[in-house]
Amino acid sequence: MSLAVEVEGLVKAYGRVRVLNGIDLAIPAGTVMGLLGPNGAGKTTTVRIVTTLLKPTAGAVRVAGVDVLRDPSRARTRIGLSGQYAAVDANLSGFENLRMVARLYGMGPRQASDRATELLSALGLDHAAGRRAGTYSGGMARRLDLAGALVARPPVVVLDEPTTGLDPRGRLDMWQVIGDLVDDGTTVLLTTQYLEEADLLADRITVIDRGRVIARGSADELKTSIGGDRLTVTLAAGQDPALAEQVLAQVGIGEPGHEPGTDEVSIVVGDGTRTMVEALRRLDDADVVVVDAAVHRPSLDDVFLSLTGATATDAPESGEPGTDDSEIDDLAEEIMS
Repeated sequence: MSLAVEVEGLVKAYGRVRVLNGIDLAIPAGTVMGLLGPNGAGKTTTVRIVTTLLKPTAGAVRVAGVDVLRDPSRARTRIGLSGQYAAVDANLSGFENLRMVARLYGMGPRQASDRATELLSALGLDHAAGRRAGTYSGGMARRLDLAGALVARPPVVVLDEPTTGLDPRGRLDMWQVIGDLVDDGTTVLLTTQYLEEADLLADRITVIDRGRVIARGSADELKTSIGGDRLTVTLAAGQDPALAEQVLAQVGIGEPGHEPGTDEVSIVVGDGTRTMVEALRRLDDADVVVVDAAVHRPSLDDVFLSLTGATATDAPESGEPGTDDSEIDDLAEEIMS
């Protein structure tokens, strides 16, 4: 498949601190790449470089065949960006916001109006086209911001945590919009702290930590990489966990585990359902009384914790490279210069 986004050896340093340290990305056209990592891992810095808002220290970036570093103006015509916060004018109506963006892209008055109307309908905002954007709900404002990113029909759309702060209904609506974009052939680079969002939407996932790529693959591949399904049995009160561990070791993979202070014993298994039946039979033969049993597939949360030792919303430790106030100050200085 042809690549819509190519990132090679991306480095961004602020003095002696490297925020990015050799990031590589390859996103086939018409797919969604989920970019995951703890806070401070370098996700937003990567997005800023890909979208021409920040210059890297080293590396190469191409979007839809255009070299972002050599020809940023042309690259911007290939990119739509929707950031973490809706960038809309609260004093203008939804229609006026989109018509203004279209005019800034060089469209004539009639073409700009037609495009604004088309996008409002496509994103389910036509009923509020004449209302001030300041009266929109969070989900509506986020959709209007995304509509602005789509005005010029870019082949690549970058979504930086597009559903942060939205309620469940707003997140579902945004997921539908993203799915529709990809169905129409758009390529999406998605950063998110909601791992179920990446699981649902992303064709491929890249996990970064401390400015480096530490894993990549489909959601299923990443889940498989940390082990198979996990069988957990809950023992009746007074049962011996050590005996249960001995039995489970005969049917599972690796060493069984028992969390002190609980009645649960678990082990990684190959064929979850079949192994559970066999395990319960053997436990019964050993006179181990079980009150509950379940098989759980690893989630992306499990993958994330295994790879990074952190959750998706953990903040970086003091002094750790990341998107912090000092980085923002340096970014401001770069823009001013």
